[in-house]
Amino acid sequence: MQALPTAPVEKVIVTYKTQAAEAGSNAAAKTDTAEKAAKTGEELSFERRLAGGGALVDLGETATPQDVNEVMAAFRADPSVATVEPDVRAYAMAVAPNDTDYAKQWDLFEATGGMNVPSAWDKTTGSGVTVAVIDTGYAAHTDLASNVVSGYDFISTSADARDGNGRDADAKDEGDWNATDGECGTGSKASSSSWHGTHVAGTIGAVTNNTKGIAGIAYNAKIQPVRVLGKCGGSSADIADAITWASGGTVPGVPANPTPAKVINLSLGGASSSCPSVYQTAINGAVSRGTTVVVAAGNSNANTSGFTPANCSNVITVASTNRAGSRSYYSNYGTLVDVSAPGGETRNATDTPGTVTTPENAIYSTLNSGTTTQSTENYKPYQGTSMAAPHIAGLAALLKSAKSTLTPAEIETAIKSNARPLPGTCSGGCGTGIADAAKTVDAVTGTTTQPGTVFTNADNVTISDNTTVSSSIAVTGRTGNAPAALKVGVDIKHTWRGDLVIDLVAPDGTVRNLKASSGSDSADNVLTTYTVDASSEVANGTWQLRVRDVATGDTGYIDSWSLTF
Repeated sequence: MQALPTAPVEKVIVTYKTQAAEAGSNAAAKTDTAEKAAKTGEELSFERRLAGGGALVDLGETATPQDVNEVMAAFRADPSVATVEPDVRAYAMAVAPNDTDYAKQWDLFEATGGMNVPSAWDKTTGSGVTVAVIDTGYAAHTDLASNVVSGYDFISTSADARDGNGRDADAKDEGDWNATDGECGTGSKASSSSWHGTHVAGTIGAVTNNTKGIAGIAYNAKIQPVRVLGKCGGSSADIADAITWASGGTVPGVPANPTPAKVINLSLGGASSSCPSVYQTAINGAVSRGTTVVVAAGNSNANTSGFTPANCSNVITVASTNRAGSRSYYSNYGTLVDVSAPGGETRNATDTPGTVTTPENAIYSTLNSGTTTQSTENYKPYQGTSMAAPHIAGLAALLKSAKSTLTPAEIETAIKSNARPLPGTCSGGCGTGIADAAKTVDAVTGTTTQPGTVFTNADNVTISDNTTVSSSIAVTGRTGNAPAALKVGVDIKHTWRGDLVIDLVAPDGTVRNLKASSGSDSADNVLTTYTVDASSEVANGTWQLRVRDVATGDTGYIDSWSLTF
């Protein structure tokens, strides 16, 4: 973990004895402060009375440690003073991880398309929870190894397993490559090994704060690789047995799972107009044992009702959103989708299929460089509802760790009810919105923050091509500085929002960029809330939302915006 910064002391807190006049009189406290200023030669000022009765005394920004010691000694020498202590600074403990590629994980922290994960880490990191990744198995990776527990290989056909013996206790990913077109049925294409399960596992539980690679959502949870997908995919019979075993159920001929999972991730699926009974029976059994089952909605840009196990009951079905907060062009949709999560896009919907034009907008995670069998470990961006589902599995692990009594139904309800509306667009149905990790964790732990004072400007301001406009809010009645987590709500109606640069301008003219322009962001409208550290700014005064249009062909207007203190 990163060391906390050292901040200079600029104020002290003086508590007077009950019988002293300064204990109840601000005027007396001001007089005493002036006396101490004269005695020490420091420029002291009485700032305010605290709720606990103490007096906050300001020493100014130029006070040295020696000055602070002198002032505190002067107060301590006064028989009317009970205590004096420095006004020390505190810091959020959910600091940005020191993982070298964390900056690429927009899906965790960006205000528009991300899932607000870092703010949940103050309360839970997944300790005590095992997440089963039922997938292609595990390709050895040092950014995962210490979080991996023993799994199982459920591929029953030796040729598909590629390990020479079918089912066994080794969940090693032997590769899912296909050498020739048509090898796996009509229309199938030759392909390299995907190392799909390892990519999924990294999103959930990559080792974090190890100055390496990426951060996992539930980085203190354990990952249990359960192999069901090999050459030409996997069978529903094997997958159903894997669900049962992973959740602590009994599978004939297979030893009991020593570390049953409380969350299962199924980033897999096939076409089926209904949920096969073999799946539903296994899922029902898992849920009855207290295991939450998370399933990818599918990547066919079609209704989820035609794909399984996404269309089964008792699961959390997850659609994919892109970096702009819209439904990913490939993601399935419909009434069976429960919630959405970042799955990314390695290209825009209008780009040539098969190309990779925006890799930075996909989900970056752990992988292997081998084209068939395992080679050296690496990292790579993937897109898919397969990448969206582990975001929800990771969140489920955070919730179960924070409150162990939660049932699968309660976890699903919490995730769905605390999701936020998509800031972009979704045709067909994307569930209740994009999951919000911090808000959901706060809800189940009973620490939901009450809304503060909201200042709003709802006057429309036209945004023409290649112009800069602004909208102002006059903040009054506040004391001190703005918060370190100032909420800036923005509602801008504008086609091709990539044309827009959005800034927050503080009363003293300081500019904080909220959104940069993007030639690839063709979605409409900016409807989101940005969080800004404005603690260095005086709260009272005129704040501005400044919007600059940098291109031609698309226009719009500021509908409204707000500041929450």
